[in-house]
Amino acid sequence: MAPLPLRALRVFEAAARTGSFRAAAGELGLTPSAVSHAIRDFEEQIGTTLFERAGRRMLVNQAGEELLRRVSGAFDELRNGLEVASARSSNLLRVHCAPSLAAQWLMPRLRGLIEKHPELEVRLAAGTDYPHFRNDEFDVDICYGPPRQEGMVVLPLGEEIIRPMCAPSLAGAIREPADLLKLPLIESEQKRVRWNAWFATNGLSAPGPGGFRFDRSFMAIAAAVDGLGVTLESTRFAERELASGRLVAPLAGRANDPSYVEHYLVCPPQAKHRRSVRTFTRWITKELGLVETGQKR
Repeated sequence: MAPLPLRALRVFEAAARTGSFRAAAGELGLTPSAVSHAIRDFEEQIGTTLFERAGRRMLVNQAGEELLRRVSGAFDELRNGLEVASARSSNLLRVHCAPSLAAQWLMPRLRGLIEKHPELEVRLAAGTDYPHFRNDEFDVDICYGPPRQEGMVVLPLGEEIIRPMCAPSLAGAIREPADLLKLPLIESEQKRVRWNAWFATNGLSAPGPGGFRFDRSFMAIAAAVDGLGVTLESTRFAERELASGRLVAPLAGRANDPSYVEHYLVCPPQAKHRRSVRTFTRWITKELGLVETGQKR
């Protein structure tokens, strides 16, 4: 039996998945010409064409679609096999996380995670881009907002309360929601619930634009701790500041504070059964007091 043309299959998989020889070349560290030649040689080797040109894109034909489905599955199995064969790999946990949750909630708990599971080798990256898991760079993603990819295993990480918070020095002037109209307000620009929505929920018209504006929640929380104004943030993000008394929530129980699911734990189906991913999922659900019910979407 002839040996499997693994290099050609890898080039084919990247080109078929991206629909672009140029994109495949960038992913594989090749030139577009090298990808084109590799595909042409592969088609000659197996005796059939696999792509059709559609403008600037190269789309797989019916034979290419069938091969792509099988090759993608085979590569997933190979990755899983390597994971099982390597004890180091089975303990490696590569996490991508939304920046503010990473800074305000996950990082302060990493020591506890490692103390309970010293075998884990944790690598953490924070960013606003959603990883697509195409190059096996990450095992899990904790994303802000519902995941955009289909076919992922998704675990909602529970509802978060969005509440006005400030330094104790400002709290004495706040007895009812209307009192906030007299104070500087700190705006988090990336939040799903912002001040205009909060005031509407409490039967008030929001003030005009002004005050401090930040594009990351951890900066808005730091500004509130410094006494620059009142921030509207997730109490999960501000757990340490509230516990230490650096922030207070003067309207807790006296205003309508919205709550909703902000973050989701996401992983590809093939990663769900990795030892490190199972360990991390059990840990984070326990930390948040959740029931593990990850579902594919």
